[in-house]
Amino acid sequence: MTKLGTLDLNKIYQGDCIELLKKLPENSVDLIFADPPYNLQLNGELYRPNQTKVDAVNDAWDKFESKEDYDTFTTLWLKECHRVLKNSGSIWVIGTYHNIFRVGTILQNIGFWILNDIIWIKTNPMPNFKGTRFNNAHETLIWATKSKSSNYTFHYHSMKVMNDDLQMRSDWLIPICQGEERIKVNGQKAHSTQKPAELLYRIIISTSNHDDIVLDPFSGSGTTAAVAKRLGRKYIAFEREPFYVKIANERLEKIIPLEKPLLEYKIEKRKPKVPFGCLIEKGYVKIGENLFSRDGKYFAQVQADASLLFNGIAGSIHKISAAILKKENHNGWSFWYIRRDNKLISIDQLRHDYENKFLKSKDSAYKEIQFEENSIHEPEESFLSYANNGIQSV
Repeated sequence: MTKLGTLDLNKIYQGDCIELLKKLPENSVDLIFADPPYNLQLNGELYRPNQTKVDAVNDAWDKFESKEDYDTFTTLWLKECHRVLKNSGSIWVIGTYHNIFRVGTILQNIGFWILNDIIWIKTNPMPNFKGTRFNNAHETLIWATKSKSSNYTFHYHSMKVMNDDLQMRSDWLIPICQGEERIKVNGQKAHSTQKPAELLYRIIISTSNHDDIVLDPFSGSGTTAAVAKRLGRKYIAFEREPFYVKIANERLEKIIPLEKPLLEYKIEKRKPKVPFGCLIEKGYVKIGENLFSRDGKYFAQVQADASLLFNGIAGSIHKISAAILKKENHNGWSFWYIRRDNKLISIDQLRHDYENKFLKSKDSAYKEIQFEENSIHEPEESFLSYANNGIQSV
């Protein structure tokens, strides 16, 4: 079993989170999700209008003698989280109006850099039975990094796709646990603040990668570990109450991880930052040859300055494709193809080949790249090699 310092990964440890956090190495964790005690400070029991008792959060683990004690506790565990979090990692902390503002202040005082506050809007919240306040229908999540300069993970495009091609907003409509998802023992809720798997799914899928290490200092019923396991992440979790550790482990035994190919962020793969002129300079595209539309209906000749000439009009690969399609703008990389061995090859593929050969090689700036023979994606000769031999057209 893989270890993180002296502790095994993919395990829930029973004990005090602050002491357990001290056993983890510095800069070792990719993602932290923390659902700390809220310090609700409830006075007395709560009853519905029909006089049935409300199953509220009145557990001993949520009680502190004073706000100062709560602040001290919060500072201690957050300092340890800051120590173990990688510079490329991020942390999420969830809370209510009782504690989240205090947590936010302490986060910033320690040195964390807040990226977003997310409002989890509960589509099925518990009503306000006394009718003395607004219905409390949300909780707040703080998403932060170790420092302002952290190079954190965020799968923006995947989140946009998940939201029907609209930018994912900071208000998330997710129901609280209900039905079969709610873990019960002898007909009673096993954990008073069990978080929905949907909430953790969105957090983990958006801000971590396959095989990353996910830490939960307040494991509770084990939702973070369960979702992390399903999404192919490693996890380590701490929980003070043996009862919750037992429930979480039973839950984890039933989780089957998704296959790795299903967890790849194919939508996130960026396009290489390779100008069309670079393809000419390295001989991927020859001056004087023609580029074609995919159906072969249109073609334009490549000029020495990397422009295209079409029906007497010169312009970039983007301007000429836009003109052909009668549009204001168009992405020429997706329009133009080049003929190699009687086949049309996308110039977009050529720039990926260029990137792999010249930009991803560790010492590409200091050595000559040798190209494989008979590859339809390799340049036959560089710009410099044929510059003195005149322009050849295809």
